[in-house]
Amino acid sequence: MKIIILGAGQVGSSVAYNLASEANDITLVDVDENLLHDLQERLDIRTVVGHASHPDVLRRAGAEDADMIIAVTNSDETNMVACQLAYTLFHTPTKIARVRAQEYLDHPKIFNQEALPIDVTISPEQLVTDYIKRLIENPGAMQVLEFAGGRAQLVAVSAYYGGPLVGHELKTLSEHLPNAEARVAAIFRRGRPIEPDGHTVIEAGDEVFFIAAHKHIRKVMSELRKLDKPVKRIILAGGGNIGKRLASVLEQKYQVKIIERDRERARQLSESLDRAIVLHGDAADEELLLNENIEKTDVFVSLTNDEEANILSAMLAKRLGARKVMSLINRASYVDLVESDVLDIAISPQLATIGTLLTHIRRGDVVVVHSLRRGAAEAIEAIAHGDSRTSKVVGRCIEDIKLPKGTSIGAVVRGEDVIIAHHDTVIEAEDHVILFLMDKSRIHEVEKLFQVAVTFI
Repeated sequence: MKIIILGAGQVGSSVAYNLASEANDITLVDVDENLLHDLQERLDIRTVVGHASHPDVLRRAGAEDADMIIAVTNSDETNMVACQLAYTLFHTPTKIARVRAQEYLDHPKIFNQEALPIDVTISPEQLVTDYIKRLIENPGAMQVLEFAGGRAQLVAVSAYYGGPLVGHELKTLSEHLPNAEARVAAIFRRGRPIEPDGHTVIEAGDEVFFIAAHKHIRKVMSELRKLDKPVKRIILAGGGNIGKRLASVLEQKYQVKIIERDRERARQLSESLDRAIVLHGDAADEELLLNENIEKTDVFVSLTNDEEANILSAMLAKRLGARKVMSLINRASYVDLVESDVLDIAISPQLATIGTLLTHIRRGDVVVVHSLRRGAAEAIEAIAHGDSRTSKVVGRCIEDIKLPKGTSIGAVVRGEDVIIAHHDTVIEAEDHVILFLMDKSRIHEVEKLFQVAVTFI
């Protein structure tokens, strides 16, 4: 696929890394020549220096025969104009734009072929807000990912000593959960993947990915670890776009405090939020945190634009007694350094954004993609079409489907029902099939499985 990425910032470069490794023809456009040179040395991509919304720059980037344009510069307006030009001048089939300003997103009618011809808008801030909200709603989870409109969830937890299932074979899971079905999709032990089967024994410290219907998540988590107490008190450090959105969605259910360094921004937040308490100050101020009873705080989330400050304030909050700390971190190298040893959860806006982008790049009818393990693994939701003649999955038992190595089917969503996958589960037409890929490089083999033969009408 020929893809033009506009903007070589954190999101653009991360997308380029992910897509260049999958044999796509990638061209990256940015005004920073040094940044492009650095990326070109590390990746097999073309680069074009210039302003992303200038017609001649788009033409030099190959817009005349591009399959897709992904506009992720730091300017909403540049992204929108670039998509407009790609449609008007070059008839680019798929146009994706990052739009951050809520003022635009509040009016979805403007994103259509008659106004702004953008096929997909992505808002990293909203994606991160939703991601953190799910983590808070599921205390003890390291990741919570949704499929089929939230009917099924893939949850990652760290197995603890004392968990009822720890030290036992996976086949005993059904005995522990007589009224709730679940499937362990993958296990990572000391950073290495283990393909689970019924005889696999869960060890303390394992990172366990399991899939279940939304209503059964808490029951399954209780088998792997002692359940954390429900969250009541939350402190957010940073009142930017993400901090404000998160406070507004949490304040009705939880006791929320938000710390903002900028006095004017703090005043604006206090006027726009209903119940959240807004504090003007520095989240790395030990005295301030102690005065706000940090030792009684259930979740501390650092969300400023300075990732070093985020890490330090979260470390301080943890040392002073906060039960769980999360931090927004852009650099993948930082995430690997601090997660688990220093912080409970490191949140990467790039991974959340990449999953949404990959949904529109994957072949076959793939409707959801979640990037996992720093992009090495993926969880996808694909719709099965066709019949037993034209499809490699429809009408077949799961044990008869030739899945690539390291790939497993965790669940099938049929209408409103979540069916946990077993060896004899038969895939039907229009089923939403949820798969876990330990090795993302096998994605094209999975895509082929869900592509319907040309004889299908």
